[in-house]
Amino acid sequence: MADPVSPIERLQPSDWAQMLAKYRGSILWKSLWQLTNTAVLFIGMWYLTLRSLEVGYWLTLLLAVPTSLMVARLFMIQHDCGHGSFFKSTAANTAVGYVIGIITLVPYTYWRKTHAIHHASSGDLDARTFGDIDTLTVREYLSRTRFKRFLYRLYRHPIVLLVIAPGYQFVLKHRLPLDIPRSWKREWLSVHATNIGIAAVVAFMWWLVGLERFLLVQLPITLITGAIGVYLFYVQHQYEDTYWRYKEAWNYYASGLEGASHLVMPKILQWCTANIGLHHIHHVASRIPNYSLQKCFDENPLLQRATKLTLWTSVRTLRLTLWDEDTRQLVGFRELKRIRARLAEAGAAILPTKPEAVPASWR
Repeated sequence: MADPVSPIERLQPSDWAQMLAKYRGSILWKSLWQLTNTAVLFIGMWYLTLRSLEVGYWLTLLLAVPTSLMVARLFMIQHDCGHGSFFKSTAANTAVGYVIGIITLVPYTYWRKTHAIHHASSGDLDARTFGDIDTLTVREYLSRTRFKRFLYRLYRHPIVLLVIAPGYQFVLKHRLPLDIPRSWKREWLSVHATNIGIAAVVAFMWWLVGLERFLLVQLPITLITGAIGVYLFYVQHQYEDTYWRYKEAWNYYASGLEGASHLVMPKILQWCTANIGLHHIHHVASRIPNYSLQKCFDENPLLQRATKLTLWTSVRTLRLTLWDEDTRQLVGFRELKRIRARLAEAGAAILPTKPEAVPASWR
């Protein structure tokens, strides 16, 4: 049976272009002001965190949290640069993106390409490649061996996602991302250039404040920032009524507005994360700079229909791990017994609908 067409899917690309045109494009003074105030606050907070070592490490760890939020805000600026929305100049976006990448440990051109793939295929069950948290359908999971199921459960555990994975992703994997082809010359160049920049910063700080003091301050900041980033990315796409379709039924605008959440945060956190909670609008129109997202949301009722999450309700999404194609919901492992019974009652085979769509790592 054909998928019902939603009001979102009835709109043509020209309709979307007309609706969103006035919000696209950077405003130079706003970009410069945002970059300046974020950089100044980051430097100031990092210095305070360093000086707190003289009081006690408990204070250092406390101050690492707001300092990490400033690093997260810097990453959001890097993120806008990668979409070409922070400056009109490609050279300016690239220069700022590269420099911030040394602080965030994210190679700019490498991340820009993998993130573009994420935007072009988010919610497409046939294109689960770069830039996504790996998600299996119920049938794909049930058709795996016990060991493969164990690995997937381990991968989706909140401790792995929010404690172990951020350190691996930002500290190790970004230094040598072996999952990208060797033919991506510019992306590999950005990885090596960022690594050289990081090494230079570490050497300078070793000379300036000492390696031990630098690491005592920087490591908690890096790990907390990574956890914040992974959590935000997780809740932006992993919630009960999110959007997953196979290629034939996939729609770019529906995947943006139905497959990306609106995370409602306190104003201070919304500022620290540069409006990234309005993620559904960003997915529909990535050329809108972060400082124009709220206005776009306020002036367009259609964009206010996205799934809303608060920080409290978002925590509950951590138990959601599998896409149930029959009910079109993200479900948890606890629902598997009920789903197995439903499939058995219907006489349905526990086989992937499209085996070729399974991520290679889970085959």
